Amino acid sequence: MKLRKPGNLLRRDLKVPVWADAALRLGGALGLVAIVVLVHWFDRTGLKDTHDGDVSFLDVVYFTMISITTTGFGDIAPVSDRARLVEAVIVTPIRLAVIFIFVGTAYNFIIKRSWERWRMAQIQKNLTDHIVVLGFGVSGSEAVAELVARGTDPARIVVVDPGEGRLALAASMGCNVLSGDATRDATLMDVRIGQSSSILVSAGRDDTSILITLTARHLAPDVPISTVVRAADNEVLARQAGASTVINPVRFTGLLLAGSAHGTHVADYLTDLASVEGRVQLVEREVRPDEIGRPLRCLDSGGQGLRIYRNGATHGFWEDGAKILQAGDIIVEIVPTPAK
Repeated sequence: MKLRKPGNLLRRDLKVPVWADAALRLGGALGLVAIVVLVHWFDRTGLKDTHDGDVSFLDVVYFTMISITTTGFGDIAPVSDRARLVEAVIVTPIRLAVIFIFVGTAYNFIIKRSWERWRMAQIQKNLTDHIVVLGFGVSGSEAVAELVARGTDPARIVVVDPGEGRLALAASMGCNVLSGDATRDATLMDVRIGQSSSILVSAGRDDTSILITLTARHLAPDVPISTVVRAADNEVLARQAGASTVINPVRFTGLLLAGSAHGTHVADYLTDLASVEGRVQLVEREVRPDEIGRPLRCLDSGGQGLRIYRNGATHGFWEDGAKILQAGDIIVEIVPTPAK
């Protein structure tokens, strides 16, 4: 299997708010300065003030700030051996730590954020006709794995999830990832959901999935949305929220169990159809120009036609509507899995 490079990071949520991060950094720097002030105060006898010869507390604070910032006017200086040792062993490491705090803060809040905004904008420019996966739990991760196995380029997949571990897994598969709340308009706009080709919603909770579906449909009125719900009562709500397709894994599992009760191979065949690893696949596609006018059973692909979707109606292969294919028909067929 060919290894793929990790996917692009669109944005990760901060573990703490920006104001809290800044407050922690400033508090740390002030705490270190306070330590140096105390050290200088207790060792003030080793300092000499060339102005008046007396080292007051204000002089200690002044000398500390001058020392920390490496300005060094020379009006107050350590003269005793102990004071110089304190400057070398205690104050200098603290001085370096304070400098690193301020340099790190400038990098994190100015340089890094500017770089990430520019990088995110460049990634967004290339986001078109992509697949957006909202929720990377069990269902979402299995869906992405199946898409990749079927030949979808992971670079065309954008995963949105608040979990860092899940995003790391999605990135390792080659997907673009974004940490955020998929119920928010801003998050979905960041992944250019209106320019996507398909949206897969699997948030783990039915209420959250339905709210995400509602938000996505508002921003992408023409994009197909597939939503996973686990309670039968919520299937209608998901459709009302705008889901094009509603998938109930609990109900599907029940269908497999019921099918196996009437035949030992029914469940195997259904699983075979659903996975790219099987011998056959279910495929949905538009009718081809040279197939128009033919019956559903005579397809150029050589597959077995099952159903036609035409003007909002469905026609099974046994019905009169399947005798003549028309322009605009959507065909669902079974085809052999291509040999690897």
